[in-house]
Amino acid sequence: WIDIVLMVLGTVGAIGDGMSTNVALVFASKIMNSLGYGQHNPHTFKDEVQKTGPYEITTRWTMVMKFSLLPWKPELVFTGLSIMAVNPETKKFCSHLDLWDSINNNDYFSFEGLVDVFKQLRVYKTPDLETPKYQILKRTANYEVRKYEPFIVVETNGDKLSGSSGFNNVAGYIFGKNATMEKIPMTTPVFTQATDPELSSVSVQIVIPSGKDLSSLPMPNEEKINLKKLEGGFAAAVKFSGKPTEDVVREKENELRKSLSKDGLKAKTGCMLARYNDPGRTWSFIMRNEVIIWLVEFSLD
Repeated sequence: WIDIVLMVLGTVGAIGDGMSTNVALVFASKIMNSLGYGQHNPHTFKDEVQKTGPYEITTRWTMVMKFSLLPWKPELVFTGLSIMAVNPETKKFCSHLDLWDSINNNDYFSFEGLVDVFKQLRVYKTPDLETPKYQILKRTANYEVRKYEPFIVVETNGDKLSGSSGFNNVAGYIFGKNATMEKIPMTTPVFTQATDPELSSVSVQIVIPSGKDLSSLPMPNEEKINLKKLEGGFAAAVKFSGKPTEDVVREKENELRKSLSKDGLKAKTGCMLARYNDPGRTWSFIMRNEVIIWLVEFSLD
């Protein structure tokens, strides 16, 4: 069947021109979509294409798709490698091996892979609001690595990572308590960021919509409120539900930092807690929370 897929997609020549897709997953998702199983519109991002043998190409990919059969339409993310061998006589692909970053057992039917899929089907409530733009570069069993674009925040001092002190001040700024009384659309998530190893020096931040820039934003009415542009970059994130208490957040930060160290990634000091939901209006078990740690650098091997 792989030859049929390649003939349909015309990838024999296209891959030579730099096109990279995880053929097996794309083809499977299209079949499921045509049968009404709800996985549709997969987005595959090519990160790199390498010649790894005389007749072998290895591609790195990120695939993001929605599972529409479920009412909450969970997002499924897969990253990994596709290793494809070419028959020099027929000039067609004769083998194709997919290796997911999130599992160790990459056999044709992997129970570990099945668990990895079902793990991503859990309920999270993500508001339909603008969020900082990022691309997922790698998703492991314990975290995902993202590349964030620059974004602007309005911030003030907070009391602790899980606290709400200072939120009303920054929320007031976007709701019109500023020099020109301009109302700015709400975004998600709300960040609380700690910049010290003890996670005690905290600021609370709301992201400004991407259509704005520092020169066009109204000045805050309060001296303790600041506008700041974050340059983005590489970050590791772990997602979790439930009430993000201080103990839970610190535990997630510690686990994430250990995972990064184990994988040889150098993490910056501090972390961010991203809260996507209004705690007074959202059941705790469907809350979407993330602990995010900025990375010194990152490269795909």
